[in-house]
Amino acid sequence: TLAFSMYGAVPTFFSRRAFHSKRPSGSGKVIYLTFDDGPNAEYTGKLLDLLRLYHIHATFFSVAEFAEENPELIRRIREEGHLIGMHSCRHQDAWINLRHDTQLDFDRSLQIFDELGVHIGFYRPPWGKINLFSPSNVQRNHLHMVYWDVMAEDWRANTTSGTIARKLLRRAHENDIVCLHDGRGRNGAPARTIEALEKVLPIWIEQGYSFATLDELYENEDDETDGPTA
Repeated sequence: TLAFSMYGAVPTFFSRRAFHSKRPSGSGKVIYLTFDDGPNAEYTGKLLDLLRLYHIHATFFSVAEFAEENPELIRRIREEGHLIGMHSCRHQDAWINLRHDTQLDFDRSLQIFDELGVHIGFYRPPWGKINLFSPSNVQRNHLHMVYWDVMAEDWRANTTSGTIARKLLRRAHENDIVCLHDGRGRNGAPARTIEALEKVLPIWIEQGYSFATLDELYENEDDETDGPTA
């Protein structure tokens, strides 16, 4: 219906457009690796092992309730120099959340991360979908809302690590934000993501790429308005 579109689809469309037009451009030959949907007890530790092997720092958009269930992984992510962002409380679709639900999701998520000792400055909505009330909650909590430039559909049940690797090598370029997943996904999807990165990371490094977290991308942005970037 028109009302449903105005509540969810239209805000999401314009938010994504605004993100791509306003986000900092970065400098140098850098890739910003981001991982959604974790932390996951089976996969996140293996991913951290791989990133540590290549001295790579990334941004983890963690689901608050998963973080609460895996405090040791959150601690390790922080201790190894990665950035933690927020990816909602329970990975719910914003299009079915009403105003009160949306605020509760933000407030409960931030409470959980605060109890874990994590300061949150970045937010990525599940599936990249927001509603009419998401932007005001982003602004109220002084967050940057961050989407992505590149995906490799690594969550798909029928994909392979080779397919993910080829997509990453073909699609990712200088100063791109790459969205991958260290949790959820079908048929053990995060394992294939890790296998793909085992192939891709040495190639990127040989090509001269370096890696950074999103706070490094946004560090020179003027924050005087305390507003969201999307």
